Amino acid sequence: MIAYSSYSDNELAGLLKADDRLAYEEIYNRYKFILHNHAWNKIRNKEEAQDVLQEVFAKLWDKRSTLDVTNNLSGYLYASVRNHILNLIARKGIQDRYIVSIQNFSVEQQVITDHRARENQLKEIIDKEIATLPPRMREVFELSRKKHLTHKEIASHLGTSEETVKKQISGALKVLRVKLGLLVYILMLIHY
Repeated sequence: MIAYSSYSDNELAGLLKADDRLAYEEIYNRYKFILHNHAWNKIRNKEEAQDVLQEVFAKLWDKRSTLDVTNNLSGYLYASVRNHILNLIARKGIQDRYIVSIQNFSVEQQVITDHRARENQLKEIIDKEIATLPPRMREVFELSRKKHLTHKEIASHLGTSEETVKKQISGALKVLRVKLGLLVYILMLIHY
């Protein structure tokens, strides 16, 4: 049996290129601890360092026939580890930014959705109370608040005096203020 441990890096690289699995195993055994320590020193995570090492050696085997590493196998392996770590850090940065973006979106979307739901509930409550107003008072109030007509325009539209319109709106606001409470009443004034 050939003692692959006695071969130089250049000889092992040549044998690797010729699909020699034992040469590949010798390269792995020769560099696995050194490269693992190198990766660990850069990322300070044992599992990620092991993953980097596995990826580098898997690529070495996959690209063995096209690689030209006969002059500097150790330099190639160190560069591969460094490049893989840089890619890992870049991906991790992108993932972190994406996760933060998703978290921010979910919080903002939840607040917007919650605000809209509450606004719709308040609108329903206000609409129900407006519907309980006497018919003429309700009509005047809706023309004022929903159609945004002036007192003069409402009086002209209904064939009544502006003073009557003012009294109807004032009466509607008093009734709603009592039924809805001050906070809802203020919100109603803002939205209607």
